[in-house]
Amino acid sequence: METEIHYNLLCSIDTVTTLERLKIVDFLYNHLDEYGDTKEDIGKALDYALSDFHHQGGFVVVASENDKIVGCVVMLQTGMEGYVPENLLVYISVHGDMRGRGVGKQLMEKAIKFSQGNIALHVEPDNPARFLYEKMGFTTKYQEMRLVKEKSK
Repeated sequence: METEIHYNLLCSIDTVTTLERLKIVDFLYNHLDEYGDTKEDIGKALDYALSDFHHQGGFVVVASENDKIVGCVVMLQTGMEGYVPENLLVYISVHGDMRGRGVGKQLMEKAIKFSQGNIALHVEPDNPARFLYEKMGFTTKYQEMRLVKEKSK
């Protein structure tokens, strides 16, 4: 018997405990698979999304079943508009056991509903989630290129 999945919106006015933060970071780290980042980088994005500091912010939507995280999306507000969309969807992940049950689609729908303005996201060409994004109305406008500079010592 399937239990109900609950979706919880977190933003700057919410108090997120250190334990809750760690659970979200661990979930994303463990379930983004090869498309993930370090725990440190995930934590920075989460802190930015939940910040009430001027020029920062966004929100997080956590999907849970029986008090266990089964999906999560992290959206950052860019503070810009026009040539740079107002929002950047940084992370979205669904627990491997929950894939194919509509959790990812529900997370995307809630992220779109709660965001104000346009949304950008980065996706690897071989990521199967790309098809969900396209079904949700996302299109490819640019191909991202990056220059990673070494930090000076």
